[in-house]
Amino acid sequence: MLLEAFGSALLGLALALAAGRRLPHRLPSRTLVLPTGMAGALFGAFVTHTSLGPGHVLATLGGSVVMSAALLSLLLRPTRSRAHQLTTSA
Repeated sequence: MLLEAFGSALLGLALALAAGRRLPHRLPSRTLVLPTGMAGALFGAFVTHTSLGPGHVLATLGGSVVMSAALLSLLLRPTRSRAHQLTTSA
């Protein structure tokens, strides 16, 4: 269980770092993105481990990645051109 939590936190951190490098113009500051990725991964691991039980390490890590990606996607801001289209078309 402890290794699952540690692995999930590392996967969430890696996913947050990758998102921060790939989409820096659409994400807020790194001080918000990195903890959000880790917290999402830990929460996803908790939910997956609770629902499946012990012995499903790969599924638990997969659930942590999915939850981390979902929480990081909530931080995305629209691009300037998309935001301009939304305000002018109404």
